[in-house]
Amino acid sequence: MHRIMTISISVAALAAGLGGSAFAQQAPQSPNMTFFVASSGSGKGADLGGIDAADARCQTLAMAAGAGNKVWRAYLSSTPAPNGSVKLINARDRIGKGPWQNFKGEVIAQNVDDLHGPGTKLGQDTALTERGTKISGFGMTPNWHDAMTGSTPEGRAFEGNLNLTCNNYTSSAFGKVQLGHIDRRGPNDSDQMRSWNSSHMSRGCSQEDLVATGGNGLFYCFAQ
Repeated sequence: MHRIMTISISVAALAAGLGGSAFAQQAPQSPNMTFFVASSGSGKGADLGGIDAADARCQTLAMAAGAGNKVWRAYLSSTPAPNGSVKLINARDRIGKGPWQNFKGEVIAQNVDDLHGPGTKLGQDTALTERGTKISGFGMTPNWHDAMTGSTPEGRAFEGNLNLTCNNYTSSAFGKVQLGHIDRRGPNDSDQMRSWNSSHMSRGCSQEDLVATGGNGLFYCFAQ
């Protein structure tokens, strides 16, 4: 009888431990979220597997946060490929009409023009991940405030002769990628706000290159 009771107590303790662990690992839920910064990239720098794979990454992260019942798109522009496999894509044209709100329900922009104008509310306190966390920004260690966009400040693709998308997000070795500042901050800034979608180009396309210029292969996700 004592042996049976001991086994029962051990099993109960194990179940409680597993339940607590599972609860602790469960991501916070935000079903009404329509915008977030991807909490992690591919780990291969600007090589996301292409723009469709980036969309799929947004969808997967949104599902984990309870907001997967929407069509999610990565905020990325693409330039035409010589073989015609990729057409010109403007990031602003693929993310829907808005408004968009973050994990906490804060509206970051009412529409596409608002998003790309002076009225956008994007910044370190509002550009949150799908888990509702802030991105480590300028002056912090590590600094991950770069977001890949491949876009001009207006949210459009660059000319076809400029490879600022790392071969349309399929290469970690060739080209560069245009980056925005998630926290809208940078060196020697006072009250000046940096562009959230087009601050500077990367040093290269590898994970090491992105880290060296203040990033970690992150990008923005919007619900259409």
